[in-house]
Amino acid sequence: MEFANDSYRPGRRADSPPQAGQPAPQTPTKISAFKKWGRRESAQHGRAIRFAFAGVVFACGAGAQDLTPRAYLITPQGSNAVIFSYVYNSGDALLDPTVPITDLKAQFQVPIFSVYRSFGWFGRSANVAVSIPYGYGHFEGSVVGTQTRVARSGLADSRVRVSVNLYGGRAMRLSEFAKYRERTIIGASLTAVIPTGQYDPARVINPGANRWAFKPELGLTRRRGRWALDGYAGVWLFSTNSLYFPGESVRHQNPIASLEFHVGYYARPRMWMSFDSNFWAGGNTVLNGTVNNDGARNSRVGGTVAIPIDRHQSFKFSASKGAMVRIGGNFTSVTAGWQYSWLSQPK
Repeated sequence: MEFANDSYRPGRRADSPPQAGQPAPQTPTKISAFKKWGRRESAQHGRAIRFAFAGVVFACGAGAQDLTPRAYLITPQGSNAVIFSYVYNSGDALLDPTVPITDLKAQFQVPIFSVYRSFGWFGRSANVAVSIPYGYGHFEGSVVGTQTRVARSGLADSRVRVSVNLYGGRAMRLSEFAKYRERTIIGASLTAVIPTGQYDPARVINPGANRWAFKPELGLTRRRGRWALDGYAGVWLFSTNSLYFPGESVRHQNPIASLEFHVGYYARPRMWMSFDSNFWAGGNTVLNGTVNNDGARNSRVGGTVAIPIDRHQSFKFSASKGAMVRIGGNFTSVTAGWQYSWLSQPK
């Protein structure tokens, strides 16, 4: 069984006809039937490997595991920022018990470059953020007692998020914003994952998913003194990958419902910390019309700290781990980010 190159190529069938010039085999019927059974079992193992590793990678890339405190924070019109982030993920993956893979582990890093811009939209505060990630790492596990390993690197799918504050967040210039005090905010956003990442249909594991994904979301924020509470509810929707491994399969993923909760505390302006948690469920995959038992019912907990350096620069650090994982990646994630921001006069 070859796994390092994400392929499974069974040999010639045990019951295939003899080649020219060779006598017919005298294998008893019982042994021939046993060989057929072994071939079927190996083929099932090969399919299970493809499902398992694809589920781990795509579950991470889907974004359901997002933990983003202060996502609906209001900034003055014309605020700009560039952000460089580095995400380190390491841990195990839990699979359906019927999958013949054990000790499945992954370790991968994702540097991300992002840009941010705030603007006014029909008198409301709005913003757009674009992120371009690059992923590299390795995945390994024991397949029917044989240790296997896969390594991948490449440009991952980019992401665009557009957000608008519907209540408590009118568009403000800097002079108005200086008098503003955050209280209750209701916001809405739409995130799109664009299939710009590297994708090879001959491989199961790819940095890109070769599909679109969209997440409409509603958010509620309540600020009281130094404390801030954030709550979001959204759903991930996915298009179909019609070039799934080995290039002739059709793979679809059902919607994933997600919830996020954050409790933040401001030590001083622009310096804050938060306790973060989330929960997501659903996302069973459908391969060539067959529904797989790989739906998630997972949650994560973690924390975030934002530290200003000067008027334009700040650092942000966060860490999280799985609190409840039914199927998918049970990773410990650590993120470090640097942001440079400035204000330009809106037109």
